[in-house]
Amino acid sequence: MSRIGRHPIAVPAGVTITVTDDNVVVVKGPKGQLEQAINKNITVKVEDGHVHVSRPNDEKQNRAFHGLYRALINNMVIGVTTGFKKTLNLVGTGYRAEAKGNTLTINIGFSHPVVIEAPEHISFATPSATTIEVNGIDKQQVGNMAADIRAIRKPEPYLGKGIKYEDEVIRRKEGKTGKK
Repeated sequence: MSRIGRHPIAVPAGVTITVTDDNVVVVKGPKGQLEQAINKNITVKVEDGHVHVSRPNDEKQNRAFHGLYRALINNMVIGVTTGFKKTLNLVGTGYRAEAKGNTLTINIGFSHPVVIEAPEHISFATPSATTIEVNGIDKQQVGNMAADIRAIRKPEPYLGKGIKYEDEVIRRKEGKTGKK
């Protein structure tokens, strides 16, 4: 049995989970609604406040899908109740960001500011000029947006300048040494 897939998912108050006939799981909550198509071999049942995910046999593909879809459904439940957040830090002299509405403007040492539009269900916040928060209900979408922002200027190993995740540790290299 899958170590992750066998655990039931508790459905908090205010969240409704429905499974359609064509194996699409719809999760509605206070922050919004998410949908996920499920493989036909995986069975999803909603019983007495818990969601149970099961598989028909122990084939390698079914074992992999068992844990995957349980984790995806769990992330959907967490997303519609509390949401997800990724925090990025700008490291460098003069680097700053500003969020206005659903746009994010980043000055990161280029000759022009970089402007990013937020997709649906994603919002930006800038608690300080060098901190960017990406918020949303879809974990995958939040992670992809944060990775796209980081890719504008990845942190470099000599001075550590660039855009990095809040908990990321940059391995620093030693610079050039003069001739002796």
